[in-house]
Amino acid sequence: MWKDEYNKKLRSIEDAILSLPKKATIITGLASAEAQGLLGNLHEYKSHFENLKVVTCLNMKEYDFFMNEEYENVYNNHSWFLSPPTRKAKKLGLKTVDFIPNNLHMAGTDKLMSEKENGNIVIFWGTVTPMHEKTGYFNLGISNVYEMEVLEKADIVILEINDKFIWTHGETQVHISQVDYIVENSWEIPELPIVEPSETEKIIAEYISELVDDGSTLQIGIGGIPNAVAKLLNHKKDLGIHTEMFTESMIDLFEAGVITNMKKTLWKGKFICTFALGTKRMYEWLDNNPGVWIMRGNYVNDPYIISKNENMVSINTAITVDLAGQVCSESIGPKQYSGTGGQLDTHRGAVMSKNGKGIIALRSTAKKETISTIVPMLPQGSFVTVPRHDLDYVVTEYGIAHLRGKSFRERVKALINISHPEFREELEKEAKRLEYL
Repeated sequence: MWKDEYNKKLRSIEDAILSLPKKATIITGLASAEAQGLLGNLHEYKSHFENLKVVTCLNMKEYDFFMNEEYENVYNNHSWFLSPPTRKAKKLGLKTVDFIPNNLHMAGTDKLMSEKENGNIVIFWGTVTPMHEKTGYFNLGISNVYEMEVLEKADIVILEINDKFIWTHGETQVHISQVDYIVENSWEIPELPIVEPSETEKIIAEYISELVDDGSTLQIGIGGIPNAVAKLLNHKKDLGIHTEMFTESMIDLFEAGVITNMKKTLWKGKFICTFALGTKRMYEWLDNNPGVWIMRGNYVNDPYIISKNENMVSINTAITVDLAGQVCSESIGPKQYSGTGGQLDTHRGAVMSKNGKGIIALRSTAKKETISTIVPMLPQGSFVTVPRHDLDYVVTEYGIAHLRGKSFRERVKALINISHPEFREELEKEAKRLEYL
């Protein structure tokens, strides 16, 4: 029965692309779930389109439709989170890439509302597993940040079937009755290499591990510092995971008996996340694993949902923190570097949690120790990721500054104390000039 329905909806990638309206907004999956058949072939059909807005998040590859200036008046890649390919396009001065400011838990809803308000036709083109022939269900696999939210409200739904994709548990099932067209395209799931922490990052991680109590529920970000933290939690007991992104280190802690998920307030016994990005080993571990639930980003990252986990600890990194306590994690001056993602979501949720802690970690210097990352004021044009009134803990290799509830002067002194010693005198001098002290 379902196989007949499948065959009726099956199209070639070319036919599916040519079925799209000349003017529309097409939204695809996040990171390793991006539809490579769509994105890799779109440029070949330039003459078919007049204005196609392509919405992505954390692009994994350089695709011709946004890497070549000849497509500037036809395609526009809007992204919720810039990555090396989209940063490269912007650095080249191409107008094919634009950034969407957002908090992750509202990303899909906000974009849908904006496009619908402008009268645009919205298409969802996502990557899924092959269909379960007895039931007619596909699976979204490794990401449901905004995918299901968009799929349910889109005007047209196209699924790209990838036989290499994995089956996950949670809110990831899509029935063929929800789909307009199907294409088939086999490709390896893109991997994200493990980042080995530096010696400085290991020191920062030691301080952070002191803040994690037995029985805590964790959100762990990505990069050298979070990876180092995970390696230093081996002596902890009964940790749980409620996180935006599932990472490799969580498997190691689970297999070591450190993560049990049994002390969580919500979803006891389950890893809760909204997408996964890592190595082939991680994808194989996640495949049909009933202990991991991938749920919608508007639930997982809702600060009020996060806050229901007692002893919630969020661990994220930053580029710069100023003496007022403003955190910039997404731009270098006015140049967008990445995105807000779920940092503010998870930080706020942890701070609101009973006995919760929101931690922002960063190295005290950058550019080979020539500049301080703790500054009197954020560089002109910098975008604030975590406002000063939300900030809880800041950690560098020189210690921990607990800012929550402290006065302005107390905050300034605490941040200077964890800055690099070479810059403390200058920071104090500037703080006095600005009448912070």
